[in-house]
Amino acid sequence: MANRAVLNIDLRRGTINRNIYGHFSEHLGRCIYEGIWVGEDSPIPNTNGIRNDVVQALKQINIPVLRWPGGCFADEYHWKDGIGPREERKRMINTHWGGVVENNHFGTHEFMMLCDMLGCEPYINGNVGSGTVQEMSEWVEYLTFGGVSPMSELRQANGRKEPWKVAYFGVGNENWGCGGNMRPEYYADLYRRYQTYVRNYDDNKIHRIACGPNVDDYNWTEVLMREASRFMDSLTLHYYTVPGDTWEDKGPATGFDTSEWFTTLEKALRMDELITKHSVIMDKYDPEKRVGLIVDEWGTWYNVEPGTNPGFLYQQNSIRDALVAGLTFNIFHKHNERVRMANIAQTVNVLQSVILTEGEKMVLTPTYHVFDMFKVHQDAERIELELDGGTYSYDGREIPAVTGSASINADGVVHISLCNTNHAEKAVVPLDVRGWDGQSMEVTGTVLAADTIDAHNTFDAPDTVAPQAFHGFTVEGGRVTAELPPMSVTVLALSPKA
Repeated sequence: MANRAVLNIDLRRGTINRNIYGHFSEHLGRCIYEGIWVGEDSPIPNTNGIRNDVVQALKQINIPVLRWPGGCFADEYHWKDGIGPREERKRMINTHWGGVVENNHFGTHEFMMLCDMLGCEPYINGNVGSGTVQEMSEWVEYLTFGGVSPMSELRQANGRKEPWKVAYFGVGNENWGCGGNMRPEYYADLYRRYQTYVRNYDDNKIHRIACGPNVDDYNWTEVLMREASRFMDSLTLHYYTVPGDTWEDKGPATGFDTSEWFTTLEKALRMDELITKHSVIMDKYDPEKRVGLIVDEWGTWYNVEPGTNPGFLYQQNSIRDALVAGLTFNIFHKHNERVRMANIAQTVNVLQSVILTEGEKMVLTPTYHVFDMFKVHQDAERIELELDGGTYSYDGREIPAVTGSASINADGVVHISLCNTNHAEKAVVPLDVRGWDGQSMEVTGTVLAADTIDAHNTFDAPDTVAPQAFHGFTVEGGRVTAELPPMSVTVLALSPKA
C-alpha cells in the first residue's frame, strides 16, 4: 500500500511544552568542567568562567530548561560545599563518575549564572540519598527567600542580594538505584516528608518533581501515584536507548553495522510504549492529568570512545543519533497532554551530547541540529497528523519507515517533522492538507541526511552532517508530496503565500 498522510489543521491537540526540549548537565566527565566551566583565567574565551562558544550554541537552539547537578551525582552532592570563595570550597572524590577530584568550583551561584546567560529555567535536583531534610530545605531557602533568615543572609554574604527564581525542584534522583536502592513504598514516604520542606517563598512557586520509574517498572509508578500523587506536580521517567545486549558491551557509537542501526531505532521507538503504559497508571489516580510526566533522562548510550576514561561516558554522535532524537521528539509530541518536560542526557561531552569540546575546539553534533530544526515546535499547538509511512524491515522485524508530527505556531505557520528510518531507501510521502481555508501554500524545508550510517562530525570535519535546504517536494492544490532521503530528518514549513 502506498504511503499517505493527512494533516487536519483544524484538529488541535493541545500545546507542545517547550520544556520537552530541555537538557541535563551533570558533574560527570567533561560535561561541566571544560564543557561548560573553564574558569575566569582560562585562555578559552569565557564570561565569568563559562565558555562563550557553548553558551552561544545553546542559545541558538532556545534551550528552555537545564537540569543540574545530577543524575547519580545529585544524591551525593552537598550544596554548601559549592558556595563561597572557590579557593576555600571543599574538594571531594566523584565516586560515581571516574573517581576524579571534584573541586566544587561550579556550584549554585555558577549554575544560576549559567541559566541567566542562557535565558533558561533552572531545574535543580536535591539530595535525598545521602542528604537531610534540613539540607534540602535550606537550599531552597538560600535560593529563593528574600527576607531575613540565616540562608538569605548567607546568600547575600556570598555576593547575591536578590533571591533567584527556581521553578523546578526534583526531590531525589533514581532512588530505586544509585540514589539509595529504595523500595517504592519507602521512597514514597520519604518524598512526602522531604517535599513538605521544599517551600514556596515570596512569589516563587516551585514545581515539585518526584523520582519516577526506571524504564518499565510499572509497580514503582503505581505505588508513587497511589501514595504521593497529591503531593507532586510531576513524576520522572528514565529510559536510555542501548543497542548492545549487555551493559558491559553496549555497542560502538561509530563503526556499527546495519543490524545495530536497526536495533537502535527499534529500541528508541519503545519510548512510545513506556509513556503509554505509565500514563495509563497515572490516569487511574490523576484522570485530569494534573501531574506531568517528565522524561528527564533519555538518549543513546554506547561504549565510550576508545582511550577515554570509562567513567566519563564520552561517545561520538552520528546521523543514527539524529534519527533517535527525531523519533523521540515525535513521540513526546504525541503524548503532549502528559509529557511536560524532557531532558536529553547530556548537554556536552557525555552520552548523546548536542556539543562536543576538546580544549578550545567545539563541534555541533547531528543531535544538536535536530534540536535546532525542531525548536519551531516549542509552545506550538499540536495538529492531528494521520500518517502511514510504510514499514522498514530487517531480519524479520519491522518498524515504521516514516514517523512524523505537526504543529502550528502563533503566526499560523505549520511545521511538520518527518523521520525516514530506512538506511537505504527514500520515502515518498503524499500529504493532504485539510483546513487551509483555500489560501495558496508556500512550502519550505530543511533536511538532515548523510551518506553512511555512522556519518558524524569531528573537530577537523565539523560539517559532515549538517542541515541543508530541502527542495524534494511538490505542491499541487492542497497536497504536498515530499521525497525523503534515506536515513533523514526533515522539517517542512507551510505558510500562507503572501
